[in-house]
Amino acid sequence: MFYVYILRSENNKLYIGQTNCIVKRQEYHNWGIGAKFTSQNKGSFKIVYTEEFSSRKDAMKREIQLKKWSRAKKEALIVGNLDLLKIL
Repeated sequence: MFYVYILRSENNKLYIGQTNCIVKRQEYHNWGIGAKFTSQNKGSFKIVYTEEFSSRKDAMKREIQLKKWSRAKKEALIVGNLDLLKIL
């Protein structure tokens, strides 16, 4: 399985990525390994949203889509507000 995930940093910044091992990837981000964003914004990152896919290709497509979204739309997705998502 492959996952698209959204991390939230201690200073409330969001990071979107994809992986095949969500637990290990979160550890890497917290150690500042593997992504320029998380290495420059060291601290504690928490996974606030995940989606599961059967292929890396599908996960990558979704990751690209989410990265284009506004902050408001990402926040609506995180809290599961589907009505607000439709509006945004």
